[in-house]
Amino acid sequence: MKLNLDSIASDAAGWAKAGVRLPGFDIAAMRAATAAAPEWVHFGAGNIFRGFIGSISQRLLDAGLSKTGIIACETFDWDVIDSIYAPFDNLTLNVQLNPDGTTSREVLAGVAEGVKADFSNPAAAERLKEIFRARSLKMVSFTITEKGYQLRRPDGTLMPVVEADMKEGPRSARHAMSIVAALLLERFEAGRLPLAVVSMDNCSHNGEKLKAAVVEIARAWVEAGFAPSGCLDYILDEATVSFPWTMIDKITPRPHPAVQESLAKDGIEGMESVVTPKKTFIAPFVNAEKPQYLVVEDRFPNGRPALEKAGVYMTDRATVDKTERMKVTTCLNPLHTAMSMYGCLLGYTLICEEMKDEDIVRLVKRLGYVEGLPVVTDPGILSPKAFIDEVVQERLPNPFMPDDPRRIATDTSQKVGIRFGETVKRYIEEGRDVSSLTAIPLAIAGWMRYLLAVDDEGRPIEVSADPLKDELQSKLAGIVWNDPSSYNGQLRPILANASIFGTDLAATALGAKIEGYFVRLLGGPGSARRLLGEELG
Repeated sequence: MKLNLDSIASDAAGWAKAGVRLPGFDIAAMRAATAAAPEWVHFGAGNIFRGFIGSISQRLLDAGLSKTGIIACETFDWDVIDSIYAPFDNLTLNVQLNPDGTTSREVLAGVAEGVKADFSNPAAAERLKEIFRARSLKMVSFTITEKGYQLRRPDGTLMPVVEADMKEGPRSARHAMSIVAALLLERFEAGRLPLAVVSMDNCSHNGEKLKAAVVEIARAWVEAGFAPSGCLDYILDEATVSFPWTMIDKITPRPHPAVQESLAKDGIEGMESVVTPKKTFIAPFVNAEKPQYLVVEDRFPNGRPALEKAGVYMTDRATVDKTERMKVTTCLNPLHTAMSMYGCLLGYTLICEEMKDEDIVRLVKRLGYVEGLPVVTDPGILSPKAFIDEVVQERLPNPFMPDDPRRIATDTSQKVGIRFGETVKRYIEEGRDVSSLTAIPLAIAGWMRYLLAVDDEGRPIEVSADPLKDELQSKLAGIVWNDPSSYNGQLRPILANASIFGTDLAATALGAKIEGYFVRLLGGPGSARRLLGEELG
């Protein structure tokens, strides 16, 4: 069996024998309806789109709640369309990685068409413009990563490609945000047609980031005479062009060799992974965990698909924001960061293996249940405790999730203010005793110890990339991993930095507690293990 329209139409029995669920709708009719009256375009044709957003479209089509599919546009790596979409008739084999080590398989056919977002290609550019001039278009969504919205370099200057786009105008658009602005100009000129522009990327206030980028480019074009002032007014008017906020959560790792082997064993051919010239690692199949969450602000000026019928939480902006805060300050991200610090010190390379370590499990549970839940932001639509239960019992231990604590340890200085600092601030605001906290100061002390670039047995380790790594390590100079007497208060200026932690930790009871834990982590071989056992045992 091969993943294409002919195979799934002619050999349904073979696919069923391989444990693969097939689409329950007329694919040809869906594609014809989409071509005639497109309703949904998505930018970013990678794995999380194919396995998550694509499954939403499939649910709606299977239930007869939609007649059209999604038009997938790739903004970064056009080889994805040529190597993964076109050869497989825009189908995806979705493989759900269950916590018990089994898999569930399904062919997804909710993508009607794959398009390259390439304005240097006249045919592709005209196809995109045609789609955006359609009155039927209701939404354009995005999974292009937070970097896709950035117009400026770290020093604040415009990226050269963005600067060129602003000077040369919409016809020469190259950056993803410039292409979006150019397509909104098309929609404006077609009669100020309404549209929802929906970021589904995993970053806080994603709709705000998307809108700011598009508006900056549109304003530059208006000022340069490439677009009428009315176009900017149209984009700024949320009654015509909305930028809803969303929260998304689903782990979609690289295609796993074990999954590919299991598919081949069951007679499904041609599932080999591809690495494109731009280093995109992709395959005809997507493997991902079962849990998935998409919370969307319900502002769609031209109507929308019945997303709530496919498991999407439709709500208001405040609730989206609360759901995001619940996840990143309490229920998931802090647990990841805490266990990554000690995972690196204790020699782990897989998160799922860490979840077999009783000390680390106790750290994670105390952080989430005991210290986080009392001050959690409760969004009302999801249970924070149930969310943590799922994280601890299913998601983190999942053997199929090949996530590495070293990856999670990346950019920790940019994360601790949200992941730990917000909980500390809530304790202070509510008059709670911050000295009762144990897991948070353990995590922060563990991070400082990790920056010494030596593991718990004295072996050198590579510290993950972080914009403040050099600065922080210089402040820790002179500290020796197996000599507690080498500590002479070097942590205090770091702990006092509110721009890192969100508050001056040195001015709280936590400061001395973190220092005490840190000194105990300088006790030579096994000191991290001993500290966790003594404080959490």
